[in-house]
Amino acid sequence: MKILFVGAEAVPFISTGGLGDVLGSLPQALSNADPSADVRVVLPLYKKIKENFYDKLEYVGNTIVELSWRHQYCGIFKYESNGVIYYFLDNEYYFKRDSVYGDFDDAERFAFFGKAALDFLSVIDFYPDILHANDWQSAMSIIYLKRKYYLKPYYRDIKTIYTIHNIDYQGIFSMSILGDVFGLDFIRDGSIVEYNGNINLTKAAIVCTDKISTVSQRYADEIQSEYYSSGLHYVLHLYSGKLTGIVNGIDEEYYNPSKDKVLACNYNSADISGKKECKKMLQEMCGIEINPEIPIVAMISRLASHKGFDLVKFILPEILDLGVQFVLLGTGEYELEEYFKTMQYRYPNKVKAFLEFNKDLSKKIYAGSDIFLMPSKSEPCGLSQMISSKYGSIPVVRETGGLYDTIKPYNMYNGEGNGFTFANYNAHEMKEAIAKAVDLFKDQEKWSMLQKRVMDVDFSWNVSAKKYLDLYREIINL
Repeated sequence: MKILFVGAEAVPFISTGGLGDVLGSLPQALSNADPSADVRVVLPLYKKIKENFYDKLEYVGNTIVELSWRHQYCGIFKYESNGVIYYFLDNEYYFKRDSVYGDFDDAERFAFFGKAALDFLSVIDFYPDILHANDWQSAMSIIYLKRKYYLKPYYRDIKTIYTIHNIDYQGIFSMSILGDVFGLDFIRDGSIVEYNGNINLTKAAIVCTDKISTVSQRYADEIQSEYYSSGLHYVLHLYSGKLTGIVNGIDEEYYNPSKDKVLACNYNSADISGKKECKKMLQEMCGIEINPEIPIVAMISRLASHKGFDLVKFILPEILDLGVQFVLLGTGEYELEEYFKTMQYRYPNKVKAFLEFNKDLSKKIYAGSDIFLMPSKSEPCGLSQMISSKYGSIPVVRETGGLYDTIKPYNMYNGEGNGFTFANYNAHEMKEAIAKAVDLFKDQEKWSMLQKRVMDVDFSWNVSAKKYLDLYREIINL
């Protein structure tokens, strides 16, 4: 089986969030699960990738990509790692920038990438059985394949899957650029790409692809409702027969407290004593009271209201009254950053806000905290609740998306469950769930048993990789 992932980011090359983590882990997990599979990934060659990996990239060749009236150069570079071949498509006009997304010409940049992801196949003489596109930045690879390349030899048998990592980001642009930028015909292609009067690349990919996946089964159900769909529920209802949900995994070697070199002390589920030293170091770093008997509640997230920060903002003083300390890592909305600066000033011995993005610091917070809070309004999958579990920080989550699929409520009578949950998007329900965790923390024997259990939950890609392989085989046989 030949599989080509098309995406805008992948760890360790470049990443802005969960999509990069998935494309950095899933292809290798597939290769491990089925060594006979030929798994490859294609990405844009961004400026930062050139700076950090250029001496490791092998030049393969080049081609000219025709994009409407444009004739654009595309260089092709290759890198191999752990059984996966990565390709990087080079065009300095589009990708020699400090930014990954958010530029005025993103429509043209990623239209070029989507078309180049098809054109370069003839150069490398590789035609996949499955083209697996991820989010709107790679949607054009499916749209072009189904609208322009479907009669070409070698392309007509390629099957496709489109993964929605976050329905909020759809690739919406003015219909006025359909021909000039995308090179599509209004009469022939307009009904495919149009939605609410605009070009909507996610909508078009949903229509064109053979299968749609998203990053948890709960999220696959949720996005068919108006509340979660960001307007696409009509389309998703219409094509629900193509839709499935497969929960993401994490790299359990990278997130491994027994080997993690950035921690003050290593530990594992058999012996978690080292976590106490990690907690002490975190309290010292934060300048808060050093006391092992005070539970630390942590959040590591982009500061955005839909991540549940409006709930936290509404009730944080009451949460602190539960006898906890609060540690935050993240950047985002100005109003939220200013709020947490104020709370840190008001409660200097209880609150610390690191308003930055820092991978090493995030691991220290996972290891040093006792409770990890994720009160998201929506969460397609979520990785932090899985990562915190591997470090023995007990998740408190709202029952939505992948949080619902991965975290089951603790049962005080039989000890089952791997966290604390609340159903409604309500600040006081969130506080009640935190209070339950704090109460259990006071019983250190039961708390330690729960820590060991959550650390041993299998959040690797092993199960999910097998589900993807089954889905690919189903698509090939369509």
